[in-house]
Amino acid sequence: MSKKIELMVGLFVALGIAAFLALAIKVADAGIQGNGESYQLHAKFDNIGGLKVRSAVKVGGVVVGRISSIRLDSEDYTPIVTLDIFTKYDNFSETTSLSILTAGLLGEQYIGLDPGFMDEELGIEILQPGDYIEDTKPAIVLEELIGQFLFSQDSDN
Repeated sequence: MSKKIELMVGLFVALGIAAFLALAIKVADAGIQGNGESYQLHAKFDNIGGLKVRSAVKVGGVVVGRISSIRLDSEDYTPIVTLDIFTKYDNFSETTSLSILTAGLLGEQYIGLDPGFMDEELGIEILQPGDYIEDTKPAIVLEELIGQFLFSQDSDN
């Protein structure tokens, strides 16, 4: 009788661990992919700093997508970032701009998206999947800022 109880308890614990792992994988996947439906936009930056694949793309603090890839352009050797934007956010205009921002002083870097404006009379249209966002601002690298500050202090003396 006790072997049967031990076996049942072991089976119950194993099922609990399996359910916990399945839930963790499901939650992690939803956090990375959103609802799974997205379209791609591309952007060139002069410097991406510590930006990583799967970093967030945010508008006003709201995650609207993720970075799917980062590669180097073979012609001018500038980084090209591919953004997966969730399909429910499909009305960004051609005047949209991107900035690489940092969460906190030394936090993770992400892309801040500024939606821009729409004006059909001026011929400003909605970005289509595969389009490039032209207006980009590079990452601010903390080490470079410190170096510039120290250099400017030395030149004052």
